[in-house]
Amino acid sequence: MRTLLLTGASRGIGHATVRRFNAEGWKVITCSRHPFPAECPWGGGAAHHVQIDLASPNDVIEKVEIIRAMIGTRLDALVNNAGISPKGANGERLNTLNTDLRTWGQVFHVNFFASVVLARCLKDELAAARGAVVNVTSIAGARVHPFAGAAYATSKAALAALTREMAHDFGPLGVRVNAIAPGEIRTDILSPGTEKLTETIPMRRLGEPSEVADTIYFLCTEPSSYISGTEIEINGAQHV
Repeated sequence: MRTLLLTGASRGIGHATVRRFNAEGWKVITCSRHPFPAECPWGGGAAHHVQIDLASPNDVIEKVEIIRAMIGTRLDALVNNAGISPKGANGERLNTLNTDLRTWGQVFHVNFFASVVLARCLKDELAAARGAVVNVTSIAGARVHPFAGAAYATSKAALAALTREMAHDFGPLGVRVNAIAPGEIRTDILSPGTEKLTETIPMRRLGEPSEVADTIYFLCTEPSSYISGTEIEINGAQHV
């Protein structure tokens, strides 16, 4: 049985990804800052869930041993999906002028540093399976976005660069590293006004979480066996 480790499993794209891999018979180990959600009873359930604070380097390093015990000796796929984008007191976008320094640190720990820490700590298990890493970036990493904050956007841009570096470094281990950059995806955390953006998207609709999950699955399986170091845009041509 193949094994997936997924961060940010508590909603949206994370839920859809868990369902996709579980349907294919994978063992799915989930990580999030929330307890196991009873409303998402996927295979393995709470026994395969680790509550972890990705904003805390110490907690990540401590929880790696718990994760390693769940994984065993092989990890076929690591999907770094967790991400946070704090808003202002009234839900407004935080820019480079009004984002608190502590908020910058928190965002980068969750959205950027946790990805490389987990991959480094689990490199032997990934190498044993000749596995794959998928980093979830964002369309906001390449342009100023009306809703995503400056810290979120720059952390996702950094994660895209990290993907290239990791592909170079992990390649000799037989491990592929890629990224996906979703645009406007229909989840329960969409900002007010997102629907209006469909007027500027060439495909004139929001993406579905299942479409993102299908792309992640592709990047973790044999059809993508010679693809590494790339970032796939999933946004209905919004990026053009």
